[in-house]
Amino acid sequence: MPLITAHLSISLDGFVAGPDQSQDNPLGVGGIEVHRWHISEPTNDADRRMNERLMGPRGAYVMGRNMFGPVRGEWSDCDWRGWWGDEPPYHAPVFVLTHYPHEPIEMEGGTTFYFVNDFDEAVKQAVTAAGDKTVTIAGGASAVRQGLQRGIIDEIMLSTAPVLLGSGERLFDGVPDLKAEPIDVAASPLATHVVYRIDRSA
Repeated sequence: MPLITAHLSISLDGFVAGPDQSQDNPLGVGGIEVHRWHISEPTNDADRRMNERLMGPRGAYVMGRNMFGPVRGEWSDCDWRGWWGDEPPYHAPVFVLTHYPHEPIEMEGGTTFYFVNDFDEAVKQAVTAAGDKTVTIAGGASAVRQGLQRGIIDEIMLSTAPVLLGSGERLFDGVPDLKAEPIDVAASPLATHVVYRIDRSA
């Protein structure tokens, strides 16, 4: 079984996106403040180091549909191909959670988006595709929450921004008690980054 990791940027009050997410406002009201540390090229050494850690090679990813894009319900004739342009940063298979079938989307740079209607099946396919390389649950909150609820995540990096969102999408609702040990910490004016190793025997 490969290492399974996750990452989320999060507000002080526990939200990873603000309310009222849409195509024009994909991070919700105020949500961009949580992600500002990596929206453009990081200039702080701590942000730069943690961004490099995040962007390291992976064998496969699992991603929620909300993270893939703003389209809801049936895909119909929608030609949405993600937020990242012709060459997404993943360079590996990405398994997108959705209840609505969609043909795979092959992008430049080695990224192919596959669409799967079940979290456990998506993880199974990602593990198979990754071989002995790391699988990362890239987000959003719902996808990472399901991994935590099932006890399959080995490490999680939380980048906490010094802002309050008040409402939005929360990470830890419904997550049982877990034991987490900080193994790497870095801080900048925009975020405090903590990588936790999760005790899966708990």
